[in-house]
Amino acid sequence: MKTAVKFQLSFMMFLEFFIWGGWFVTMGIYLPNTLKSSGAEIALAYSTQSWGAIIAPFIIGLIADRYFNAERILGLLHLAGAFLMYQMANAEEFLVFYPYILGYMILYMPTLALVNSVAFNQMDNPAKQFSPVRVFGTVGWITAGLVISYVFQWDAEENVAQGMLRNTFLMTAVASVILGLFSFTLPKTAPRVDKSEKVSISGILGLDALKLLKDRNFLVFFMASILICIPLAFYYQHAGQFLGEIGVSNPAGKMTIGQASEVIFMLLLPLFFARYGFKKTILFGMLAWVLRYILFTYGNADELVFMLLIGIALHGICYDFFFVSGQIYTETKAGPKYKSAAQGLITLATYGVGMLIGFWIAGIITDFHALGENSHNWEGIWIFPAVFAVVVFVLFAILFKNEKIVYKH
Repeated sequence: MKTAVKFQLSFMMFLEFFIWGGWFVTMGIYLPNTLKSSGAEIALAYSTQSWGAIIAPFIIGLIADRYFNAERILGLLHLAGAFLMYQMANAEEFLVFYPYILGYMILYMPTLALVNSVAFNQMDNPAKQFSPVRVFGTVGWITAGLVISYVFQWDAEENVAQGMLRNTFLMTAVASVILGLFSFTLPKTAPRVDKSEKVSISGILGLDALKLLKDRNFLVFFMASILICIPLAFYYQHAGQFLGEIGVSNPAGKMTIGQASEVIFMLLLPLFFARYGFKKTILFGMLAWVLRYILFTYGNADELVFMLLIGIALHGICYDFFFVSGQIYTETKAGPKYKSAAQGLITLATYGVGMLIGFWIAGIITDFHALGENSHNWEGIWIFPAVFAVVVFVLFAILFKNEKIVYKH
C-alpha cells in the first residue's frame, strides 16, 4: 500500500470517529441542561444508534454493495449528515431535536461499514495493515474530546449553563462537510455484488447464521452478548451526564481516557487470549463492568475522583475483552461460509437489539432516581448495571463450557 493511500485512509478514519466522538459523549450533558430533557428522552436520543445499526445493513446490502462506489456513498451520507447536525444545533426543544438525530444516525451508522470497505479494498494484507490505519479513528475520537474540554472548554460548568455545547454539533457539521468532500478523492471502491444476484433479507441481516445457535456454547455467548449491552448502554448514555452533574471538570476530556485504554488493551488482547483462552477473557471483561460501576457508585468529584478515572480507564477491558473477543469467537465458530452473516448477526443483536433495550432501561432507571432538575441519586443508578453484570457473569460462567479457540494473529 502506497504511503499516500495510507495517509488518505488514516485521515478518513480520523475524521469518521472525530465526528462521532464530537457529540456522542457530551449529548448526555447537553440534553438535560439545554433542552431540559428527561431520562426517557435522553434514552430515545441515544437509542437512535440502535435504529441506525438495524437499518444500516439495508443501506449497505441493498444500495452500496450493488449500485454505487463505496467512497461516493460515504461522501453523500456525510454531506447530508452535516445538514442534519446543523439542524440539531439550532433545535430549541427535544421534539424538534429528535427527528434530526434519528435521521442522522440512520445515515451515519452505514458509514462505519463503508470506511472499512474503502480501507480493506486498498490492502493486500489487512491483518497487518488495517490496525495502523484504524487506530487513527480512536485518535480522532480522543482529539474531539480533548478539543471540547481543553481547547474550547464547552463542557465547563458555566459554559454548559450558557448552552455552549450546541457548538459540538456545529463542529461535527464542519467535520462532516470536510469528510464528505474528501471522500470523493478516496481510492475507487466499486460495488462488490453483482446487480443481478438475488437479494435476501435474511442474508442482509445475517440471519443465515441463526443455525449457529444450535450450538449450545454459541447460544450462551449470543444471549450474553445481548444482555451485557444493558450495562454498556448505561455507560454510553449517562457517564458524561454523571461526570458533569457531580462537578467533575472537563468531562469530555476525561472520557477520552477510555479510548486511550481501548488502544492499549487491544494490543494486549492477543497475549491475554493466547494465555487464558476465550472463556476467561470474556469473564475478565464482565468483571471489569462490575468493577467500573462499583467505582462509579462510590467515587466522587473530590478526593475520590481517582475512582471515577479508574472506572473510565477500564473501558479498554470492558469493550475489548468482551466485544473484540466475541468477534474472534464468532469468526472461528462460523467458518468461511457463514463468516459475514455471523458477524452481521452479532452486530444486529448487540448494537441493534441489545443496546436498544439497554438505552430504554437506563432511561427508566435514571428517571426513577431523579431528585430534581439536573440532580440524581447516582449511587442508586450505578448499582443496577453493577448487579446486572454480576448476574450475566455468573450465568456465563456456569452455562458456557470451556472450549479451545485458536486465535491466529
